[in-house]
Amino acid sequence: MTSADLTDEPVARQQAADWYRSAVTYQLYIRSFADSDGDGLGDIGGIRSRLPYLASLGVDAIWINPWYPSPQADAGYDVADYRNIHAPFGDLQQARALIEEAHAAGLKVLLDVVPNHTSDEHPWFTAALASPPGSPERDRFVFRPGSGPDGDEPPNDWQSVFGGPAWHRVEGGEWYLHLFDVKQPDLNWDNPEVRAEFESVLRFWFDLGADGFRIDVAHGLIKDPALPSLNLSQQQILARVKVPDHPYWDRPGVLDVWQEWRAVGDSYDPPKVFVAEAWVESSARLAEYLRPERLHTAFDFELMRARWHAKELRETARISLEAHDSVGAPVMWTLSNHDVTRHVTRLGRPQQRTSGSNAPEFPQGETDVALGTRRARAAILYALALPGGVYLYQGEELGLPEVEDLPEEVLQDPTWERSGHTERGRDGCRVPLPWQRGGPSLGFGDALGWLPQPASWGELSVEAQEGDPGSMLALYREALRLRRELPQLGHDGGPLVWTGEEDQVLGLARGNGFVCVLNTGAVAVPLPPGRVVLSSSPLEGELLPPDAAAWILADQD
Repeated sequence: MTSADLTDEPVARQQAADWYRSAVTYQLYIRSFADSDGDGLGDIGGIRSRLPYLASLGVDAIWINPWYPSPQADAGYDVADYRNIHAPFGDLQQARALIEEAHAAGLKVLLDVVPNHTSDEHPWFTAALASPPGSPERDRFVFRPGSGPDGDEPPNDWQSVFGGPAWHRVEGGEWYLHLFDVKQPDLNWDNPEVRAEFESVLRFWFDLGADGFRIDVAHGLIKDPALPSLNLSQQQILARVKVPDHPYWDRPGVLDVWQEWRAVGDSYDPPKVFVAEAWVESSARLAEYLRPERLHTAFDFELMRARWHAKELRETARISLEAHDSVGAPVMWTLSNHDVTRHVTRLGRPQQRTSGSNAPEFPQGETDVALGTRRARAAILYALALPGGVYLYQGEELGLPEVEDLPEEVLQDPTWERSGHTERGRDGCRVPLPWQRGGPSLGFGDALGWLPQPASWGELSVEAQEGDPGSMLALYREALRLRRELPQLGHDGGPLVWTGEEDQVLGLARGNGFVCVLNTGAVAVPLPPGRVVLSSSPLEGELLPPDAAAWILADQD
């Protein structure tokens, strides 16, 4: 080994450890990605068969939604066994092979961990039901006596985010807490046994080769032991935490858990990484989760909440970047995921939020899909130009809209039942992907998928878009290729300078000579000097049309 090798090795090791800071990660909703055995559900075999597609897209990592044994009351977020694979998805041998094949293709693998609650079919919970009040088995969960003269009323007024009370009474009279579905009992994170169990679960999958975890409901876990009532008639699943000293969301003690988990991840070489789903009050509060001794990253949901308005998009990004920079963490930008309306649809609606809503939703009603598609094309160029990493949700690279007319009899989101059939839930963004123009499930599998696809999706399929330079798929591939090649992009590509303060036009410069311009207005605007290397819509001479973005490299003398 030469002296140069000795000098380069620590740099290479650090680069390996910091891969996540600029990574583009593709979210795989396993039920809906690809079905290899014809049972209508996506599976590990389907993912393995499509790894070449993911590699050709140009992403750096994949995140797989829960694949553990589960009764599927909430699409796998009700986990019955954290150390195995749901049989319809495959087995541990296939999981290990997928991780190895993904690594061989240059892709990191993030899994999904659900620490706030288990399934009611988890062995711990069945043991708790079989044990008396006050037993060690029940102390793993949040059991309490009821209120009222005979304990017939719930312990307090907490509501499930899926609708209805957050308490369920069991035989013998006690009630257990379920902030989500009744089949998802909340764990007691004040119990050391619970903390030790999850550290063991992390190590199990890390030892199998996983590179990190997405943490479900990372602002949850810790509950105020006094269980004070909230005096709120309902709550939103994806709302900011705005109640001071909230009794079960974003309590100070949750940061201690993430410090313990960081120590587990850092014990590996290279270190394993975490990304938090944390719906907290502000970017400044989110930064507290991301101090160097805690989690590496968290999804930035502020961009999803922002209206299609250049000034708001600029200020949203500015605030997020400043908060993350204060703790040395990269921002993880995202436009869609499995819990929110797909952004092609969201951006095609009137850009005023529902009154009083904190969630990233806009009013229901008629959607201009063509308009939403143009804006979605521009939005991804904006997100990819910002410092940090980006998370893509499967199908956004095809321009898929929300499916808003699913027949009521096929809806499976627990929100549908628990709301008394008044809230349709999230199934509309979870419809299986179209891979081909035709076939029983448009190439998703050999049989109909678990949710029906619109017939129009055949023309949005991968097959239909392959070879079309004007397609959404071609735009994503080219944008990801350029993002890898241009030294000005990524988290450390160069400092960001905002150019101009217009309400309808946004400009940002990165490094030496890169500029991104976004036009959210109603009229075309002049482009700055330089060579346009990518635009979301055809240019009008030297003008950038409305609802479009362009990447420009300044001419070098």
